[in-house]
Amino acid sequence: MANYVLVHGAWGGGRSYDRTAADLRAAGHEVLVAQLTGLGSRSGELHPGITLTDHVDDVCEQVDAAGFDRFILAGHSYGGMVITGVATRLGARIDAIAYIDAFLPADGQSLWDVTGEFEHAWYIDTQKFKPGYVDPIGQVDFSPVPGAVGYHPLLTLLEGVRYTGEEAKIPRRAYVFATGWQPTPFGRFSDWARTQDGWDHHESQASHFVMTDQPEQTLQILLGLAGSP
Repeated sequence: MANYVLVHGAWGGGRSYDRTAADLRAAGHEVLVAQLTGLGSRSGELHPGITLTDHVDDVCEQVDAAGFDRFILAGHSYGGMVITGVATRLGARIDAIAYIDAFLPADGQSLWDVTGEFEHAWYIDTQKFKPGYVDPIGQVDFSPVPGAVGYHPLLTLLEGVRYTGEEAKIPRRAYVFATGWQPTPFGRFSDWARTQDGWDHHESQASHFVMTDQPEQTLQILLGLAGSP
């Protein structure tokens, strides 16, 4: 039996992992779907002061509360920023890490640093009518109440991830690239991961939401990470 920790993306919530979590549990594994401050089931806590560090803190605290000594960590989209931050703290306890069509920052990079002109213009335009927040890009609705997706705190997109060396202790890594969502900001991370030793690389014929479009493939990839490298 393995322990899995699943981290969702911006604007949405843990509902994006409903099928994945159920399938992993049915296979006999323990699953923690992280709940991030101000998002999803915690949308009532939203405020403009929330940082990336806050979301990393959320996951680390929930991992400890769940009693997971070792675990497999997966993040989708913005969740890639969060799991990278978690890896810099708890890398020695992580058996594998999976980026599911997710941002993969280098040392010191923020989400702003790894996105382009389109995203930057979107973030800036939102400040005209909702300072401190960012409006959803595209169709994102994984809040507890359908149709209730709110804003995302801007500061989480501006804070960089600082490597500590702990992240290098993770023995197995995977990148899952969605081929059905174009244009995409994730191609560069996919291309990089494809060439790296120690990385499994997968392509999925899916929209950005691989977990809902390709649930069986998602399950098999995550189950595969529980085996030996």
